[in-house]
Amino acid sequence: MRYFVWVLCGFMSLSIEIHAQSPQPRLVAQCVQALRDGQVLVLPTDSGYALVCQLEDKSALQRIAQIRRDDEPHHMTLLCRDLSEISSYARVDNTQYRFLKAHTPGPMTFILEATSEVPRRLLHAKKRSIGVRVPVHPVIQAVLEQMSEPVLGASLVLPDHEEPLEDPAFFPRGLDRQVDVLVDVGFLAQAPSTVIEMTGAEFILVRAGLGGVPPELAEG
Repeated sequence: MRYFVWVLCGFMSLSIEIHAQSPQPRLVAQCVQALRDGQVLVLPTDSGYALVCQLEDKSALQRIAQIRRDDEPHHMTLLCRDLSEISSYARVDNTQYRFLKAHTPGPMTFILEATSEVPRRLLHAKKRSIGVRVPVHPVIQAVLEQMSEPVLGASLVLPDHEEPLEDPAFFPRGLDRQVDVLVDVGFLAQAPSTVIEMTGAEFILVRAGLGGVPPELAEG
């Protein structure tokens, strides 16, 4: 299988092939530069396509909120390349660290208390928390490696589109005018990640998703 990057420039699109298992660094660099330039990307993750932007870019974040018609910025997830990167943006004690180490990387979102490195507009108003993930998809991982910092991501969900957006060949018209770069890997099943609340003394399974239910939280 081959990966394609579609760079959207006005009404013109340029397709660039990227190898599945080892994406060419110079092509991944185009995505990285686009993020650093304040652009909005559609990138594949292990739970489906996601809208992605740079962490500090308020304008790009607002564009994603407009696409999703989402007035809750804290619904964005911090996509990190590894466990050590999580600890720079979320407060992690020894118990939390052991749990995270056992369940990363993968399609799990962890709700943790945020550090001062996270912009206030992204925090849950009451809990001062942030959702974090370490995805395993090779393309998003390659982007994160070259970025050397986390990016913000939200599932590619359009309010007026009932069907899951799983195949770029059938994405609704108009999306290409709302995003700047679309990374097309063909059909990619859209499934929610498992969500675990870790801000309290006990860890709580908020949603059982693609990551399954961790044995530590399974009933019985």
